[in-house]
Amino acid sequence: MRQRPRGDSRGILDPARLLREVRFRRHLPAEPLRLWVEHYWLIDWALSAPFEQRIVPHPAVNVVFRSDSATNRETDRDSERNGDRANDRGNGRYAHGDAAESGEVAGVGRDLFRITLTGTGRVCGIQFRPGGFHPFWRRPVAELTGRRLPLPAGRLACPARPVCAGSDADRCRALDAALTAWAPDPDPAAAEAVRLAESIRADRTVLRVDEFAARHDVPVRRLQRLFTEYVGVGPKWVIRRYRLQEAVERAAGAPLDWAGLAANLGYSDQAHLVRDFTAVAGVSPAAYARSVR
Repeated sequence: MRQRPRGDSRGILDPARLLREVRFRRHLPAEPLRLWVEHYWLIDWALSAPFEQRIVPHPAVNVVFRSDSATNRETDRDSERNGDRANDRGNGRYAHGDAAESGEVAGVGRDLFRITLTGTGRVCGIQFRPGGFHPFWRRPVAELTGRRLPLPAGRLACPARPVCAGSDADRCRALDAALTAWAPDPDPAAAEAVRLAESIRADRTVLRVDEFAARHDVPVRRLQRLFTEYVGVGPKWVIRRYRLQEAVERAAGAPLDWAGLAANLGYSDQAHLVRDFTAVAGVSPAAYARSVR
């Protein structure tokens, strides 16, 4: 079990600029939650100009709590219409004092994710391990893929107290409490999905579904059903996404031999890698490498 959060920038486009513009950090959850949760990610900002961040999403579900000036204005308008500042937890939003928080579930994103931050604000995110959200959701995770939904009323509703307030330790304790209250179901199949997805991420030699299935003595069809139900996308997509994230991360460093990298990542030729890179990152590898340097 991991003893510290990941230190890589995988999935973050132009990570150096992100760190210049905002305070970004990761923390591990309480130990009993680490089977299901990769890490908590916290962002604070105070910007004089709008800042756009682009992300190549991981094959993972995130639960995100956000408190900022835009959320405050939206909540204030809702409150004026309703004549009070009552909680609206069924819509994933509630007020607390002069601030407001919104909570949402973000399924696995197939496309490049863009977000523009303005003014001041805070975000507290929970990145689940691929397969790790199913014990909390208790339904096929594929129904969330490509979608961002307000936290539903009931068992997964927003916590009664704000999550984004206080120190990092306060915020992590609030996230631990929320996850514990959501009471994940023990689920051996989810644990298997988590283990298999982690193996794909960690082992850069995994390039083909059939070879991976044989290596782990799992029939291909069962592997596909398991990933669709618990991860939200198929194993082929997970393999390709992790390999593309490696390409994006490496493009931000020293100049690359793209033909050699394409072969190492399982592509038939350099042109195929360039097409996939451009589709997922929004720019060509050469343009991205120039922009971050």
